[in-house]
This record gives sequence, C-alpha cells and structure tokens, in this order.
Amino acid sequence: MDELYTFVYRGVLTQESLDKAGRRERPSFGPEDAEQMRAALSLDLLDGDRLVEAERMAVIYTAIHAFENSVRHFVSVAMAEEHEEQWWQHVPSKVQKKVTSRIDDDSKFRWHGSRGGAEIEYCDFGDLSSIITTNWGVFEDVLVDREWAKSILSVLERSRNIVMHGGILARQDVERIGVNIKDWLRQAG
Repeated sequence: MDELYTFVYRGVLTQESLDKAGRRERPSFGPEDAEQMRAALSLDLLDGDRLVEAERMAVIYTAIHAFENSVRHFVSVAMAEEHEEQWWQHVPSKVQKKVTSRIDDDSKFRWHGSRGGAEIEYCDFGDLSSIITTNWGVFEDVLVDREWAKSILSVLERSRNIVMHGGILARQDVERIGVNIKDWLRQAG
C-alpha cells in the first residue's frame, strides 16, 4: 500500500510542478461557450436551413482552420531553425508586401481585433505554399516531394476558400480534405 501511495503522491507532485513551470492547459470550447456565442450572434433570427448548412460547413472549417495554422507553425519553426530571427527576410517579396499592407491596414482600425502578432499570421493559405517552395531546401528533408506538398496545400486551399465564402462542399470533397490532412500529417508530423 505504501508503494501505491508513493506512486500517486509523486504523480500529484509532478502535476503541481508542471503547473508551476507554466504548463498550459488545453483550451476548451464547451456547450456554455457555444450558447453564449449563439446568443451574441443572434443566430435565432437567421434562416434555419442556412444555419444547418453553416453548421455542417463549420465542422469542415474547424479542421481546415486547425490544419492551416499547424502549417503556419510548421513553416515558422522550420524557417526560424534555418535562418533564426531573420527568417522573414527569406519570404518572397510579393508575400512580404501583402503582409506589410495588411499589418498597416489593421493598425488603422484599432477598434477591431487584428489577425495576430507575427507576419506569418497575415499570410494567405497559398502564401504558405509559396514560402515552402521558394525555400525548398529548408523543407525538403521533411516533405521530400515539392510537387506533392504544393498539391496537398492547393487542394486544401480550394476547399477552404469555398467554405470561407459561403459555399457548400460535397461529401467527396470533405473526404478528400480528410485524406489530404492525414497524408500531410503522416509526412510532416
């Protein structure tokens, strides 16, 4: 019994140490949060059929949103490992100009939240592919095939844009998204 007590007590101490060291808890979004958002957005005033379509597409958007931001993280980490703090200088100038313009635009509308704090957060999904392909040497060991990487990101960007602009995806498009995300994650981690 002493061994069990010691084992459990060490686990509790480990958890406390991790919390004190700044462990971040996984964020959650529960039913209460959803209900508060529904009320704030006046969803009860909108057409029921359109809401059902939107809720279906919201599930797809959730997956694409998480994937897109994981690619952003992948790109920024890989570029920083290669070029350190100056990695943004290795981004195509066309992307840099677009991002600078968006940051400037955000600064004019201080009443509204911004896209984020780092340049990469102002990039379009397609810009991530451009950063990868123009810096292929940084990504080659992980992604191996440049055309494969471009293709995956291109297909997902097409689906993302349809969902983001009010379109409805067919079942086979949804399945393709899932396969592409799985393939990318198997390759890139």
